[in-house]
Amino acid sequence: MKSIFKRIMLKLSGEALLGDEKFGINSDALISIAKEIKEVSELGCQLAVVIGGGNIFRGITRDEKVIDEVTGDYIGMLATVINGLALQGCLEKMNAITRVQSAFEMRQFCEPYIRRRAIRHLEKGRIVIIVGGTGNPYFTTDTAAALKAIEIGADVILKATKVDGVYTDDPLKNKNARRYKALTHDEVLTKGLKFMDNTAIALCMNNKLSIIVFNLFRKGNLKRIVCGKGIKTVIADKNSELYKLNLRRVSC
Repeated sequence: MKSIFKRIMLKLSGEALLGDEKFGINSDALISIAKEIKEVSELGCQLAVVIGGGNIFRGITRDEKVIDEVTGDYIGMLATVINGLALQGCLEKMNAITRVQSAFEMRQFCEPYIRRRAIRHLEKGRIVIIVGGTGNPYFTTDTAAALKAIEIGADVILKATKVDGVYTDDPLKNKNARRYKALTHDEVLTKGLKFMDNTAIALCMNNKLSIIVFNLFRKGNLKRIVCGKGIKTVIADKNSELYKLNLRRVSC
């Protein structure tokens, strides 16, 4: 199998690390994700990862009587650092060379995010884990993934979820929900599809950056997606080859 992409941005949610737990990091879930990432890196493609922090703290669930919105976002950014360091530790136990870069300075734990340094790490075959979101409140880690993917010149964003793509409705609640094979960014915004926030979608649309939404929890699925296979939804410019290959929108 061979990757169809040269440089990839993988967006992981913090919740992906929960496994069967209600809070924190489940070792089995972390190991499973790290194995998938290592397999992809061994294909020879350059891999960056942006990770969320929802398994530890979600700003939208804060107690407003105690924590204001900005402070809640700061705490969420710190949670992404914890997840990034855990993922790095697990990957390096598997002999995968990684670097963690933060949007805000935490020099005792990781490098500051510097675009040229991140690109250099990728060129040397290192997995770059980017934490801290955008470094600013009011922006999600989805937006951070879009922003960093554009900065480092990624070919695509791989948005890891619990389902096989983007649906007309929540497939976990509605058995009649249909999966889209391909969408344009504009269609995502017009239809109000909520798999990523609108700021991230608009950034990708303005820079013609494609997004692939897939199920991370199917074993080996990340590798299949990177190689152009597997069940997924493609969000791309209508003139791109990736969009044209997935034009048939029959639900599975």
